[in-house]
Amino acid sequence: MTINEIQDEVISEFEGFDDWMDKYQLLIDLGSEQEPLDDKYKTEQNLIDGCQSRVWVQCDKEADGTLTFIAESDALIVKGIVALLIRVLSGHTPKEILDADLYFIDRIGLREHLSPTRSNGLLAMVKRIKAYAVAYSL
Repeated sequence: MTINEIQDEVISEFEGFDDWMDKYQLLIDLGSEQEPLDDKYKTEQNLIDGCQSRVWVQCDKEADGTLTFIAESDALIVKGIVALLIRVLSGHTPKEILDADLYFIDRIGLREHLSPTRSNGLLAMVKRIKAYAVAYSL
């Protein structure tokens, strides 16, 4: 699937809920479904600056040139947010990631329903993922 197809799928899932408490619960569920990050990846290098909670993102380049992301956070909602980002961007090439317009963030209303510090954290997560894409495209 393309990045946009995955984004459209995420938007459809969130459109099924009218109440933001249900959408928060969906985020928590998405975060809970993630495999725990191996402690060897919980390093200062993988820790994202700018997040209120602790978030680690690990990136590996696969033989086919795509990037695989794994992540974890110590906050349930943030873990769900990073799970969404990984779902949308993992398994794509650095160019696809760098060219992606992450419109799902606004379309599901995520940015407007996050506190300013969580919004900054979301931006920091996106920046880190795109920084990995830049590094692996060189």
